[in-house]
Amino acid sequence: MELLYSNILPLPAREGQQTFLDCFMNQISKADQIELAVGYASLGSIKEIDELVAKYKISKVSLNIGMYFTEGMPENSYHTAMKINKKWQDLGIGEIRLVNAFKYHGKSYCFYKNGKPFSAIIGSANLGIIKLEASNRRQYEFSAITTNRDEVDEIAKHIEDLKNSKCSSNIATLSNIPLIHELNTALTGVELVTQVPKSNVDFYRQCKPSVEFKLLLKVPTFSNRLVDNGKNFTKSNINVCYAAPRSKNKSRDWYETQLTVDAEIYRKDGYPQKNDPFFVVTDDGYWFKAHTTSDNNKQFSAVGDELIMGRWLKGRLVAAGLVSPVNNTQLDTERIGMITKEILEAYGCDCLSFKKTGQTAIDENGSPLDVWLLSFESSKN
Repeated sequence: MELLYSNILPLPAREGQQTFLDCFMNQISKADQIELAVGYASLGSIKEIDELVAKYKISKVSLNIGMYFTEGMPENSYHTAMKINKKWQDLGIGEIRLVNAFKYHGKSYCFYKNGKPFSAIIGSANLGIIKLEASNRRQYEFSAITTNRDEVDEIAKHIEDLKNSKCSSNIATLSNIPLIHELNTALTGVELVTQVPKSNVDFYRQCKPSVEFKLLLKVPTFSNRLVDNGKNFTKSNINVCYAAPRSKNKSRDWYETQLTVDAEIYRKDGYPQKNDPFFVVTDDGYWFKAHTTSDNNKQFSAVGDELIMGRWLKGRLVAAGLVSPVNNTQLDTERIGMITKEILEAYGCDCLSFKKTGQTAIDENGSPLDVWLLSFESSKN
């Protein structure tokens, strides 16, 4: 057994002492199979292990994560893990599993060659150690590597036992994983938007709505994202940013959206009058002023900044790790930044719910404005 250290002042690794990361990289470079069991795995480390699997041509891989099924998993990490799990399964090389029988806080890394384990690392280090970030850069880990045949076999057996269906399941088969929502940074610092406490949102949720309607988000499937026939919503609704630019020299902002309401809705009693402002409180705690515009007041938008609605809606998908903003939509010829049915399905929401709460709030001019609750939810609810 050889001890593995962290290299953090004022307790740096001394000459002759090996760090976990150096040892891990050395072992994986010799392996064709890796079996990993950890308590936690950061977003960066999940991506990193996928890159290492490709780099070293690992033919078999299993990542078992022990704490998320009980404590909740960050949604960005979850969606990334789902993508990588599908990729590994499609390639026939492995999977990502979550321990769901109990909380598992062990950290074991086993390396194989030609079907036989040749080394194993155990200790305090979760998978995040292979991709240091601000949150763990000064977190000291103490581990050990063994090449002793009996010890390696015992650790390998332990990980195999953990993969038993009585202890864990493939992440894609678990439908009740509690997800921890990430901060929507697309609204950070936006002048006309404020955050409100959860208690405020809960209050408006409990108000009996005097008017309520839902707006289904119309988007293409991934396979139809390049088909511009006017029927696939590739250049309208929340993908209007892919429509022809208003200026020859500048493409539309990726966060631009166009929320258009059907006639049967805007003709309802209580529907907002054109250009009459009202307050919106969102289900995730944002507050801003909005109004209806266009012919028949059929479009919803924020007052003073047409990107706010898109920053709120698409920003949630970005925070969840399902899509990345595109700097220039005209150059995104593969439309990787386009919102598709698959993205909405993965997020679990495909429609907007508008509820007039019956409450009012005073604006900066001293005028009482109606308060509407805006929620991003599933049309199946």
